Amino acid sequence: MQSFPQVILHSNKIHAVKRFHPWVFSGAIKKKDGDLKEGTVVEVYSDKGEYLGIGHYGMGSIAVRIFSFNKVTALNDLWKQKFESAYRLRQVAGLAESTDTNAYRLLNAEGDGMPGLIVDWYNGTAVIQAHSKGMYNERENFVEAIKAVYGSRLKAVYDKSNASMHHKPAKQEEASDSDTQHSALNTQHSTDSYLYGKPSDDLVLENKHRVKVDWVGGQKTGFFIDQRDNRLLLSKYAAGKKVLNTFCYSGGFSVYAMGTGAKLVHSVDSSAKAIEWTDENIKLNANSASQHQSFVSDVFDFMKDADEDYDIMVLDPPAFAKGQSARHSAIKAYTRLNHTAFKKIKSGGIVFTFSCSQAVNPEMFQGAVTAAAIESGRNIRILHHLTQPADHPVSIYHPEGLYLKGLVLYVE
Repeated sequence: MQSFPQVILHSNKIHAVKRFHPWVFSGAIKKKDGDLKEGTVVEVYSDKGEYLGIGHYGMGSIAVRIFSFNKVTALNDLWKQKFESAYRLRQVAGLAESTDTNAYRLLNAEGDGMPGLIVDWYNGTAVIQAHSKGMYNERENFVEAIKAVYGSRLKAVYDKSNASMHHKPAKQEEASDSDTQHSALNTQHSTDSYLYGKPSDDLVLENKHRVKVDWVGGQKTGFFIDQRDNRLLLSKYAAGKKVLNTFCYSGGFSVYAMGTGAKLVHSVDSSAKAIEWTDENIKLNANSASQHQSFVSDVFDFMKDADEDYDIMVLDPPAFAKGQSARHSAIKAYTRLNHTAFKKIKSGGIVFTFSCSQAVNPEMFQGAVTAAAIESGRNIRILHHLTQPADHPVSIYHPEGLYLKGLVLYVE
């Protein structure tokens, strides 16, 4: 049986943990065993000796991230149970054994009871991204857990933790985006690398669409899996329409629009590399790419100068706010972006608009869109409220895990 250092909480600071919230803030700690290091596994107790949970110690204002509220005798057994539980959820969601889709999130941090850890599955390759020193330390053990789940289907495990481990975080009292919910780390420089095997293919299927994923050079783990359901919804509207896909990255929305018979699709991103990926993905799926054109451009400049009468606009920007301190400027940016779209889109057009900023909650985002609508003076109605898919679950005890918000709007 493994033994772990202890962290003792003030009696008036235990209530959130007893309600199964996985974060223990530094101000809640009454005492601790010795000089704990970043990433140390610790048990959490009340000052009356009541066991509360076990997690990773951190040096920021979030001092412990709890990964189990039950006593743990062997960590490796726990990791295996966590991955098996996560896989079962993806089976229930119809993803784990789908013939139409073989790219999905296998493990979603707090949503799967593993704060600080993301694992995405790309047709035989598992991509690990650690956001905490504690989870980073366990990478090799996670490889064994993934092997146990997938068996011979697993071809490779790639660690893509370098950016997330060495990104300078916002102050923890301000941080709320999932990418900044880790403490400043005093650790040797890590290098992204394969922890196991070699990938057999970088092509995946998403709702039968073929997509090339670059988990080595791409953003996040290589592809924005969280928009899968929303891309499918777009395809229900795009047939015969002129579509503008802004902040297109590798062109997911554009692929779906082309696949459903859009009349014209324009893809815009400021990154030349993103446009290369977009063009490649269009060619992988389209019998003819003549209806598609891509542009390396600042989105705001492109939209301001555009003279095409678009029927559909997709506004899927990167996170405008990485923490609470940037929230006000983010809301202004969302207002400006949506106002530009409302002024440009043709009457009877549809806007798919999103925010992935965790610091901006759904009410704030809709408020920004509403302000843009008022300023535009157009009659605008909400057709759909959108969010992240089932493989990005949110723990009911950790509502902060909800980050993706979207609206589908009809503009007259």
